[in-house]
Amino acid sequence: MTPSVRIVGTGLIGTSLGIALSRAGYAVSLADPSPTAVALARDLGAGAVAGADAPDPDVVVVAAPPDVAGAVVALELTSWPNAVVTDVASVKVAVLDDVRARGGDVTRYVGSHPMAGRERSGAVAARGDLFDGRAWVVVPHAASSAAAVQTVQELARAAGGTVSTMDPEAHDAAVAAVSHVPQVAASLVASRLRDLGEPAVALSGTGIRDVTRIAASDPQLWTQILSGNAAAVRHVLVDLRDELDQVVTALTRLSEGDAVGAREVLARVVAHGNAGHARIPGKHGAAPTAYGVVVVLVPDQPGELARLLHDVGDAGVNLEDLHLEHGLGQPFGLAEISVLPGVVERLGEELRVRGWRLHG
Repeated sequence: MTPSVRIVGTGLIGTSLGIALSRAGYAVSLADPSPTAVALARDLGAGAVAGADAPDPDVVVVAAPPDVAGAVVALELTSWPNAVVTDVASVKVAVLDDVRARGGDVTRYVGSHPMAGRERSGAVAARGDLFDGRAWVVVPHAASSAAAVQTVQELARAAGGTVSTMDPEAHDAAVAAVSHVPQVAASLVASRLRDLGEPAVALSGTGIRDVTRIAASDPQLWTQILSGNAAAVRHVLVDLRDELDQVVTALTRLSEGDAVGAREVLARVVAHGNAGHARIPGKHGAAPTAYGVVVVLVPDQPGELARLLHDVGDAGVNLEDLHLEHGLGQPFGLAEISVLPGVVERLGEELRVRGWRLHG
């Protein structure tokens, strides 16, 4: 029998999870302090609004902000003494400590963290496929029962996640490096643009767009996340600061004419970045893959990008990734089409035959 699930919190993650689990056949009930938010989640297909006639849940998912997740988990453990309770906050040690401090039955509590999200927030941004193929970390602790861990793992898979398991401390250290510090770095780089003159900002290309994409995130949410994982984030940032100090010192020496050894520092930083980037998993969590790129000039007219994508598919080539860059003051854009290296030459010829202009 498919478990019944209660989701507490109907923002982006809670609503997306409700849609995914409802499609998978779960009986989902929804709760949120905001009647408008929970009604919208219901209308989007995330489940039914929890009421007095709702069955006792087998699983409760707390999709609340990190600073209140522990309190809500403890309340749900008390309210539903037979239910397994998980949360989807992006920090785990702080939530577990809060649950313990409030006297919750932690044998039925298993933390979890779907590594999925969007720049937009709220139920209106929810998607039923948000978790498809995305990493979902199940985070048991020493007192979690085996049955509770299995229940949360099954729920994560039903939502489309690719499940792995880590303990709370290892999880928080990992996300500090791969998620939380990148947010800080993107925000710091983007903040350099605040007082930059318009002619300079107009030169922005794919480099600055890629680096700062996540800088548009919610300040209140990220204050909570960074506060909840302060120790782990600080540890990574201290190491980053030490390397940045080396770069600043090298650049100072170069600017003052003392170049001995300075270029080695710069080359080493970039090379270490190459090595780290090469470790990032490929599509669907597969091994890292180096792609070839075909750059195509796309007229800035309705339907042209769709025509290009159709032609790529018609050539029998699978598109692995796509980046767009608009030419400064030009009536066209550059489409960077990433494909397997072995098909780069063939795709280029196929597109030329179809009338496309290639760049480079």
